[in-house]
Amino acid sequence: MQKPIFIGNWKMNKSGAEACQYLERFAPAVTAAKLSDQAEIVLAVPYTLIETMQRELTRHKATIALAAQNVHWLPSGAHTGEISAPMLKEFGVSHVLVGHSERRQFYGESDEGVFKRAEACLGAGLIPIICIGETGDEYKRGISREVVSLQIKNGISKLPKPQVIQAIIAYEPVWAIGTGLSATPEIAALMHSHIRSELNQVFGPTLGEQIRVIYGGSASRDNAQRLCNSPEIDGLLPGGASLDADHFLDLIKAGIKKQ
Repeated sequence: MQKPIFIGNWKMNKSGAEACQYLERFAPAVTAAKLSDQAEIVLAVPYTLIETMQRELTRHKATIALAAQNVHWLPSGAHTGEISAPMLKEFGVSHVLVGHSERRQFYGESDEGVFKRAEACLGAGLIPIICIGETGDEYKRGISREVVSLQIKNGISKLPKPQVIQAIIAYEPVWAIGTGLSATPEIAALMHSHIRSELNQVFGPTLGEQIRVIYGGSASRDNAQRLCNSPEIDGLLPGGASLDADHFLDLIKAGIKKQ
């Protein structure tokens, strides 16, 4: 039984000063409550904050990991504006968001691109957090499972078996991202069960059962406990709820607590 994981996605938010203020509140509280003994905690921050966050987390002696929000699949080259996995590794990043719905929706990232990014992360010793999920239109049409199955087939199934257990799959229904809407615990559990079944079919149950599947999509301190009560859900990927230190702390505590 692995510890649940909570990954706060800051998206395009916070200055260096704001990040330091956040950690002044967040890091000591995580340590005092011994939250890292009960869960893995990750902050996915803009590239500009990685060095500052690494320095401040070291100063606070906090067991909190850092994630980047995207990565290019090549280690180097003529790709202006991109960041490679080895570059992120050098700065102490351990996780990388791959294929977030906003990247797919607004920047045209494909399942093939998601696969190549995830493969690059694994090759560099980084943990890819691979995001999958259906749009609102697809949800209304009742094809959520088909969409997710195709994303797994095209973007995940080709990953090398020895390394794939390091990956994290984040189910984030696009209709719930930043909308305040959230899948009910029952809907989320059913989709997570479907994802697990697909992973077992692709990689075999020995590997498939070890890949963590977490939920993202307007997760908050108000629904964290109900979502995490499901044995199908291995953690949460909140966005806006992670921008406030106290809210994220409450969310983690609620997610750890079982009814």
